Amino acid sequence: MNSVYFIGAGPGDPQLLTLQGAAALQQAATVYLPTPFDQTFAEQLHGKEVLFPFDYDYQQLIELIEQQLVATPVAFLIPGDLTFYSPFQGLIDHFADRSVVLAGVGVANAAAARLKRTLDLPSVCNRTLIVSPKTLDNSADSPALEELAAPGVSMLIYMNNLPLAELAAKLRRGYGKDVPIALLHRLGLSGEEVVQGTLDTIVSACNGRDYFYLDDPTKKPALTLVIVGETLQETVDGSWWDYRRKTMWEQRKKAEGR
Repeated sequence: MNSVYFIGAGPGDPQLLTLQGAAALQQAATVYLPTPFDQTFAEQLHGKEVLFPFDYDYQQLIELIEQQLVATPVAFLIPGDLTFYSPFQGLIDHFADRSVVLAGVGVANAAAARLKRTLDLPSVCNRTLIVSPKTLDNSADSPALEELAAPGVSMLIYMNNLPLAELAAKLRRGYGKDVPIALLHRLGLSGEEVVQGTLDTIVSACNGRDYFYLDDPTKKPALTLVIVGETLQETVDGSWWDYRRKTMWEQRKKAEGR
């Protein structure tokens, strides 16, 4: 029985594909993916049938995959991975035991690595929230963005649909102070840009550029992740390391008799 592989493809850089994901991709003769993965994965896709899943309605897509599975495994390259804001859950549920979901290097992980930052940093940021203003607007009883923003919170904002000045103002009200913010545009892709500043300076740092394509008539995805929180500019000394060594690592070593 052939499988449908749902492969976490991170931000779209083929170097971030896991070995497990690469092996599954190699098996499939048909690959569904969004743009620009057809360009970034061109080498891995050579000789394969490449289709765009959103060219089909749900039932058409199901029927087409069923036909393809008779002859070969089918693969989906999933932006990021399944963990956050993925539209592929219905397909995974439909194919049930024939679905194989493979974790990828998600965009949040890639962004933290690009910034060289731990997002949940003791004594600085004690929790990390992943939100989208777009999905918060879907329900009347959802908290407002500024209610989620607070000192000690690292926030990753996907699919922002607010003008940058409005986004920064909402976050400023929530944090109650000027905190660092970073815009990661086309992370891991050609044309990658990282713009950093604070809530009070980020609008001027972008120099009028709309990184979210809010007025673009094509409705193309912005591919811009926002990260905000004190940890982005915090300098860390060795005190936390020594505290952990004394209270945890040395105690564990004694308990293990080493």
